[in-house]
Amino acid sequence: MVVIFMTPLLQQCRKDRPAEDPTVTDTPVSNPLSDINNTLGFGLLSKIKGIWNGPVSSTTPLGSYPEWIVDFRPISENQISAKNELDKSNDIHMSFFIAKYKNEYRICFRNGGSFGGQTRVSYLLCDSVSEKPTHSYYRFSEIIKGKSRAYTEVIFTNDSLIMKSYTNHYNTLTVPTLHMAWTAKLQDSTSCIPAVSYFGFPKKTLTKDFSSTFTGQTEAIYYTNNSNDPYTEAQQPYLGKAIINYTYAGTYTPDPNKKTFIIITTQPLINGFFLNAANLKYRSRYVILSATDQSYVFNYMHPGTYYLYAFYDTDGNKNFSSGDWVSTTNTTFTLTNQGTVTSGTQINFTIP
Repeated sequence: MVVIFMTPLLQQCRKDRPAEDPTVTDTPVSNPLSDINNTLGFGLLSKIKGIWNGPVSSTTPLGSYPEWIVDFRPISENQISAKNELDKSNDIHMSFFIAKYKNEYRICFRNGGSFGGQTRVSYLLCDSVSEKPTHSYYRFSEIIKGKSRAYTEVIFTNDSLIMKSYTNHYNTLTVPTLHMAWTAKLQDSTSCIPAVSYFGFPKKTLTKDFSSTFTGQTEAIYYTNNSNDPYTEAQQPYLGKAIINYTYAGTYTPDPNKKTFIIITTQPLINGFFLNAANLKYRSRYVILSATDQSYVFNYMHPGTYYLYAFYDTDGNKNFSSGDWVSTTNTTFTLTNQGTVTSGTQINFTIP
């Protein structure tokens, strides 16, 4: 009986409501993310620039390793990226940029590379942000299936960066598990300054409109030979290529079972015949090669001036040690916007 008598009363109240009543509105609440000025996760772009280094804990076949060096620099006014190699079969290219999807503006995380020679690229959108005076938190989830498929957490605290990635292992798990965790410290914030100044980075402008990109797809993840990748490495702006060679002086004969490191820095490492260990923080790119493989191409490299070194790792400890062979010249080269440069050095000295 209460329902029967209350319904006419409510209808009368609606009918008699004054049109000018300021407490009532039928206008839908607008979505703040439909305005690019409110791009979710925008603060990350400024925080992540610079050279970072720290250990990686990983459940992948690559395992864990004591340091991972990542040089994040702007490649446009609204995008920042970093490319890294471990060896010829394993590399990664990460970029963060402003994307539009479902009429919302969010920072997108493109995470792709070659693992054991097989390519995989994932697209994740920022869906959670907490920015405090002492720390900031950003979460990026796979665009179509969300965090049930894959997600990455990026955490900043003062000069520290923590990046954790989770995956459900090709949809074989109901809950994603930890894929890798990287705990890094900021090594250098000067190498990125020219690009920051050149672009006036960061700006709230659109990088990619993904409004109809993923229609009909089951997930925003692409694999080897998948031509549908919507934003390939080759499409990334500003980046160039460095063709690097090295030789051995006549008295040195390498063991093909040993490894050689090619190291590229933004400040010189050699002072006379001595290593300036303090400048190891300026390492930008490196790759581990077979000792008889004397050439490598660093793709998608930030423009700038670099120093080139090579060292033959006689004891296999992956570090400069007594008995290792090294190049002793501060060989320099400069890479321009979308340019190609060739440079080389010679291994000619044994560390005492």
